[in-house]
Amino acid sequence: MTSSYATTDSRLPAYVRLRDTLTARIGAGDWTPDQPIPSEARLAAEFDVSVGTVRKAVDGLVDEGLLERRQGSGTFVRAPSFNATLFRFFAIRESDGARPSIPSSNVILRSIAKAPKEAADALGTDSTIKIVRLRSLSDQPVLSEEIYIPTSRFAGFEQLPDAAFGPLLYPVYFERFGVMVKRAVDEVSFGQASEAIAKQLGINMNDPLAVIRRTAFDVEGKPVEWRIASGSATGFRYRSEIN
Repeated sequence: MTSSYATTDSRLPAYVRLRDTLTARIGAGDWTPDQPIPSEARLAAEFDVSVGTVRKAVDGLVDEGLLERRQGSGTFVRAPSFNATLFRFFAIRESDGARPSIPSSNVILRSIAKAPKEAADALGTDSTIKIVRLRSLSDQPVLSEEIYIPTSRFAGFEQLPDAAFGPLLYPVYFERFGVMVKRAVDEVSFGQASEAIAKQLGINMNDPLAVIRRTAFDVEGKPVEWRIASGSATGFRYRSEIN
């Protein structure tokens, strides 16, 4: 039986429709990083297209970072990168000068809440779960975060046991809810510390803050998280490389 495409617009080339269909299946969790996707020959038979069409679709997903080829093993969903990219903005170092690799995380609050307008606009809904957490490097508080995720994608998140949470949230999204964060957009601005944030970060009220607003998207380009992270502007730095 021939499978149908997720994209039904017949004006699009077959490889584009197949690429979009494979993307949707990855997003739905049909394949995980520990198992190969079907072979090109099998996909060609499933969608009644040539192996060349399948290869072109798969090549596109490899280029986009959704798939990776492993020599002698096949083609796999690329495991999400869970590095702490927000910390690139802050010049925090260990006592020996080395940069800490993984931040610690203390989830202070998680509850069902109506999202504020900025978060609701970014997510397309105000029906969300609110998360408040404090992140530290080398036992030094660095970021105070207020995070919103849509209840439609993360039902029951607020009821997870404390043991479910490690230093990073994206693995929880992926492993518990099948939501893979593919990309995120960060916007940096500056402000002043409120009393609550000053207390969390161990700084003075009205001290300058670096404020990072992030919208994260899944493999289909749908917004799945909005957060605002605040850290002392004293340790802030920005680096950009343009080619």
